[in-house]
Amino acid sequence: MATEHGDDRDLGRSLKLLWGDRTRPPRGRPPGLSLDRIVTAAVEVADELALTDGIEAMSMRCIATHLGVGTMTLYRYVPGKSELLDLMLDRVIEFPEEDPEQCADDGRGWREIMAADARGHWRLCMDHPWYPFVDQSRPLLGPNSLRGLDQLLGQLRPFGADDRTLMMMIGVQYDYVHGVARSHINELRAEARTGVSSEEFWQEQTPTLESALNSGAFPNMASLDEKTFDFSYEQLFEFGLARIHDGFAPVLDAPSGDAPSG
Repeated sequence: MATEHGDDRDLGRSLKLLWGDRTRPPRGRPPGLSLDRIVTAAVEVADELALTDGIEAMSMRCIATHLGVGTMTLYRYVPGKSELLDLMLDRVIEFPEEDPEQCADDGRGWREIMAADARGHWRLCMDHPWYPFVDQSRPLLGPNSLRGLDQLLGQLRPFGADDRTLMMMIGVQYDYVHGVARSHINELRAEARTGVSSEEFWQEQTPTLESALNSGAFPNMASLDEKTFDFSYEQLFEFGLARIHDGFAPVLDAPSGDAPSG
């Protein structure tokens, strides 16, 4: 489940912080401290807590301690944790500046373009395991997230689908990536919390499960191939991604003008 985020945030302040000029700190601020440095520290703290206590444990006090300043000092730069999360979400999305014309015609097919975007998003979730647990049902688009979306649309538009259809496809893909990433990270978090690996967890259940399967009450489960569950989350991710793209194919592979409408 995603952590609550956004209902108590000051949207105007978040937007100003995301899109405003950060190069000149207001007068009277401690030397060496800046909004960018605070966001960097917040990401570092969140990364450290992600597999143990989760993003819920991140607080302004934790960030202040990480920076070696008083907690109240942070409030001179950012109103609170919710607004800081907006800045963190945009910070960890890194897209290089690209020529829009090159971006739209780089020789790749739509499957390659969407797969590259999905894998990049997967790596983002693995590098920052707190990221897919932040509720982004009402996202604020900052410079990095807007640039990434702009580039992806520029790459996909030549394949003929209308903008509404493309945006729905992108939304479906992002939801899929986040869902699998949360399952994988939850397993990693369980191991970090308990000290029991996934292999040890299933080994403990083996005698009970073998007894149940040998009873004859579960014939289909008892007849499963011994390699049935021999796959990683990465393999599961790639399998599901390919099936999603198979579903997109009737729209993006259709002749121009013949694409089915959503």
